[in-house]
Amino acid sequence: PHFLFNTLASIDHLIEVDPPRASQMQKNLIALLRASMPTMREASDGGVRDLGRELAVIRPYLEILKVRMEERLSTVIDVPEGLLSAEFPPMMIQTLVENAIKHGLEPKPEGGSLKVKAEVLHGALAVSVADTGLRFGRAATAGTGVGLANIRERLQLLYGRRASLTVTENQPSGTVVTVTVPYKPIAGAGAMA
Repeated sequence: PHFLFNTLASIDHLIEVDPPRASQMQKNLIALLRASMPTMREASDGGVRDLGRELAVIRPYLEILKVRMEERLSTVIDVPEGLLSAEFPPMMIQTLVENAIKHGLEPKPEGGSLKVKAEVLHGALAVSVADTGLRFGRAATAGTGVGLANIRERLQLLYGRRASLTVTENQPSGTVVTVTVPYKPIAGAGAMA
């Protein structure tokens, strides 16, 4: 809700000072809502989706944040097209990206960069979210760790010991959080990204 209200307030402000940016931000908000509504339903059902559909939520979210944070945020999504059809639990990447922005990049005066990367390692799909912000737990906004605990619990329920979540320090600064799940392509998936 905070993100939605902040975004609407930003659009309202931009309508007065920069209508083309307001329009672009509104289009990204529509794309985000369109992509995330089915994801939320499927997450509550305990299901899985494909990586492409998860990225369809992340891309407009990051575009909105780039308007709000301006030059303080740069982003890279490094996901080979062949992995877009890989099975991946809904809402996990979004949680990791939100954490990286809120606790790592927004509190850092100069901001930084965020990179979402996916690769197959030893037969498993590894999806990482790396930021160059404040290190894990260093921000005044440091969370309670509930988001990461929820991801660990969901991974355990879905995959048992075949999945993991790791948190490491990024160099020269920031945090890298990696979710590793069994690599399993979904037939006919991946077209949404």
